[in-house]
Amino acid sequence: MNETSNDFSTDNPKIKLIRGLGLFDSMGIVIGTIIGTGVFLKTANMSQATGNPYIVLLAWAVAGVLSFSGALAYAELGSLMPDAGGEYVYLKEGYGDMWAFLYGWMRFWIGAPGSVAAYSVAAMTFLSAAVDLKFIGGKQVAAIAVILIFSLMNCLKVVLGGRIQGIMTSLKLISIFGVIVGIFFFSGSGTFEHLKESTAPANSLFSWLGISSFATAMLGALWAFDGWNNLSMIAGEIKNPQKNIPLSFGLGLTIIFVTYAMINLAYFYALPFVDVLSANSSLNPEALPVATKAALTFLGTSGVMILALICTFSGLSSMNAGIMTNARVPYAMAESGLFFKSLGRLSPTTHVPVVALLVQAFISAVLVMSGTFDQLTDYVLFSSWIFYAMVTSVVFVMRKKMPNAPRYKTLGYPIVPIVFIVLGILLLINTLYTMPLQSGIGLVLIVLGVPCYYYFKKHKPAGVSPAVN
Repeated sequence: MNETSNDFSTDNPKIKLIRGLGLFDSMGIVIGTIIGTGVFLKTANMSQATGNPYIVLLAWAVAGVLSFSGALAYAELGSLMPDAGGEYVYLKEGYGDMWAFLYGWMRFWIGAPGSVAAYSVAAMTFLSAAVDLKFIGGKQVAAIAVILIFSLMNCLKVVLGGRIQGIMTSLKLISIFGVIVGIFFFSGSGTFEHLKESTAPANSLFSWLGISSFATAMLGALWAFDGWNNLSMIAGEIKNPQKNIPLSFGLGLTIIFVTYAMINLAYFYALPFVDVLSANSSLNPEALPVATKAALTFLGTSGVMILALICTFSGLSSMNAGIMTNARVPYAMAESGLFFKSLGRLSPTTHVPVVALLVQAFISAVLVMSGTFDQLTDYVLFSSWIFYAMVTSVVFVMRKKMPNAPRYKTLGYPIVPIVFIVLGILLLINTLYTMPLQSGIGLVLIVLGVPCYYYFKKHKPAGVSPAVN
């Protein structure tokens, strides 16, 4: 086929990405991607792992600081290389084509569709508490339906997608803070004495088992913080990226950190620790989520439906942001000649990677049918964190390669990125130890990308360059 005659070809210089996202839109992507369903669910798993409310809160705090540290480094890279694809671009510039390809390969097959599938499954799990989903075939069918609907919406102009995301994020924050206020001021059984309840032995955190349990709890919190990296993927469509990317990361993560701290403290204020332990999790799949249990203390039975709708909306907001940003990675790979050319095609009318969006939707739908929420998040997190640590180290490489280039400079450099990388490696080691099956699947998937890289490299067209404004 002659690609230059095809309306969707990125060989056509008139069809390029459009920088249409401002600061509000970018912050909406950061906050909207991160605050999904994990904060309403993961506290139960974390409590089961640690057996102590204070340790759970500490795990949330450490996960927040770790995510913030990574975002600071990503802000520098994003302001230095504001192109579509984010981490793919950074790894390509820092360590070459192969590591960039392996990241994109992982993101294409499990990172992006796995997170989209997890958000959709969790959202429909919440919705099923308020709406009978059996008439359309159950939660999985509903999850696939919303993936397709939102993917088609994102085939429209990126400006429209950004506005929708910003509005959804604002409404989500208002709803969450409404729940927090309701728990603290109107909960009939609320008391901070609940924080003193524990099932863990004294000083258990300082044992090897305690440290491992703490790291497992952190994995749950890190899923709730996951998505802080997504803004970099859509950097090629952000206005004034040198200013708006760092501001969006900084302001967005500060709002999230405060929100997560307050709502988790609210859970332990409203509920006895035993009620947190018995909330919805992989051990208690039919139980009410911890957020719903906490809301029942001031909303009564109507709390189930209200929280179900809030959490559903929150999950859909994160899913939408994930769909929008993640599709830019295979687009960037195709643009550099290292993936299927069709994935690099832009719509001539909306200037977005329509083919990449639709293929991502199909893989996400397949993953919806293949695993539970917790299984999907475990696969995504381990595979993603391998590259989070590696991408962060690119900051050091680019300081040497482009020392005088204008950029936002990482706060606390070099300590902040070093701490992030070291803690990230320790987290990966613990995950290999505690979840060998999930970790093994992630590693095998990445290794399978090696022969595929050499295939695409062999067939890479000459003179390929990104089509970014």
